[in-house]
Amino acid sequence: MKKHTRNLINSIITNAFIILLGVCMLYPVVWLIAASFKESNTIFSDPGLWPKAFTLQNYVKGWQGIGIVGFGTFFKNSFIISGLCVIANVIFCSLTAYAFARLKFAGRNFWFAVMMVTMMLPTHVTTIPRYIMFRKFGWIDTFLPLVIPKFFATDAFFIFLLVQFIRSLPKELDESALIDGCGKFGIYTQIVMPLTKPALITTVIFTFLWTWDDFFNQLLYLNSPSKYTVPMGLRLFLDSSGISSWGPMFAMSVLSLLPCFILFFSLQKYFVQGIATTGIKG
Repeated sequence: MKKHTRNLINSIITNAFIILLGVCMLYPVVWLIAASFKESNTIFSDPGLWPKAFTLQNYVKGWQGIGIVGFGTFFKNSFIISGLCVIANVIFCSLTAYAFARLKFAGRNFWFAVMMVTMMLPTHVTTIPRYIMFRKFGWIDTFLPLVIPKFFATDAFFIFLLVQFIRSLPKELDESALIDGCGKFGIYTQIVMPLTKPALITTVIFTFLWTWDDFFNQLLYLNSPSKYTVPMGLRLFLDSSGISSWGPMFAMSVLSLLPCFILFFSLQKYFVQGIATTGIKG
């Protein structure tokens, strides 16, 4: 068998396997979308993808929420929390990363090592101390416990990501800016920030997705239905007594996926570039 023929067969088998794997991964999402257009009493009795009767009532009822609070309120709350977390991480994690990567100060390596250790610490270890502290501050049932820590660059993963990217930038750029009379903060705003755009976009995507999908912390600190986010709003459709609104929940689940899909695919080019170039160059 010729080499060209073997390569063609291997390519066909590889592509077929990738397509099959992709179909298996996408099937739950496709089923979710199809189920959102079915009547609630036929969702599980008719497991096929194609609904026997299309209906938009699930979206209407789902958007109405639990009666006293519409689902639009949950979306608004999620956007507020996610947006503030994105802004805080982009600004303060990049500032911290710039300090570790470019500035020389006493104990820099030690504090960087301490920051790396915090990445290995399970978040559940600090759950009780954080709750006690925020309760003493009077922040329970507010957005503050979910947002304020981000303004202190508490996400070590993004700091590490940005440090690796900034270290790959030529230091000659900083030296040229210093000669032209640019200060340290000016170098950060005018040189480092524009050049780290791919890594910053990666930070934006991950921060938004992780905050948007976060259920545990929001369940821990938010008590009022008017302050619930999308994950908590979806939980309201499930009744512990056994009477659950599956149709509206599936419909709102589909809508909750849209911001994530739109953000990811609109910034996909920068995301791939940021992942590909971060940590490779020394």
